[in-house]
Amino acid sequence: MRLGFLGTGNMASALARGIGEPALCFDPVEERAEALARELGGEAVADPRTLAERADVVVLGHKPYQLEAAARELSGAKAIVSILGGVDVSALRAAYPDRPVVRLMPNTPVGVGKGVVAVAIEEGAQPSAEETRVRAEVIALVERCSTVLEVPDSRMAAATAIFGVLPAYVAVWAEATVDAAVRHGFTPDEAGRVVAAGIEGSAALLRDQGHDTLAVRRAVTSPGGSTARGLRALDQGGLRETVQDAFDAVMDVA
Repeated sequence: MRLGFLGTGNMASALARGIGEPALCFDPVEERAEALARELGGEAVADPRTLAERADVVVLGHKPYQLEAAARELSGAKAIVSILGGVDVSALRAAYPDRPVVRLMPNTPVGVGKGVVAVAIEEGAQPSAEETRVRAEVIALVERCSTVLEVPDSRMAAATAIFGVLPAYVAVWAEATVDAAVRHGFTPDEAGRVVAAGIEGSAALLRDQGHDTLAVRRAVTSPGGSTARGLRALDQGGLRETVQDAFDAVMDVA
């Protein structure tokens, strides 16, 4: 399956790197498409129509508001995979009638082989044999670089709020922790390295414990100890409520 990327921004580029196949690339910023194509061992093409003609599947990585304009230029596309935020399957089908359509929601860690990808299930639909084949092949590709979760299309916004934005949240947490460590005598490099390693190890521990957050928290929290005092400070600062508010804020626009 030869992929063609219409748009080579951060998310599309991360997905392309994670899949690791030579791909066709188009972007209005020519240099960006050329750089990704070189990295993948693929090819930058001159326009969307060429992309549609030569790719087996076109991956939509443009801005969501450009859906209809892009569809006019991709009239010859054989199949469509969308990573557009907030564009549901019904809108994709309206823009690309009579062609296989697959909606994905990846996060940027796909680029380092540690991503999560939600694949939309269109409730009540009966996909064609061709769409079923394309979907299976696309899932096999993204499984190379991610944990794949199939969810109803109506829950794709929630998927975005769970993991799509998570790298930014983790980065903010890491940044705040590094700042505190520097205040107490660590260099930024020392603090950055151990914070990144600590986050990675904590995620591995959570997986090992069957994703039981309570068990992981209790294992490191002694009564009256330093962790208990730190957790109390987080609760007093409204961490849990803030996370809920952030989730809802993402849901409002995803």
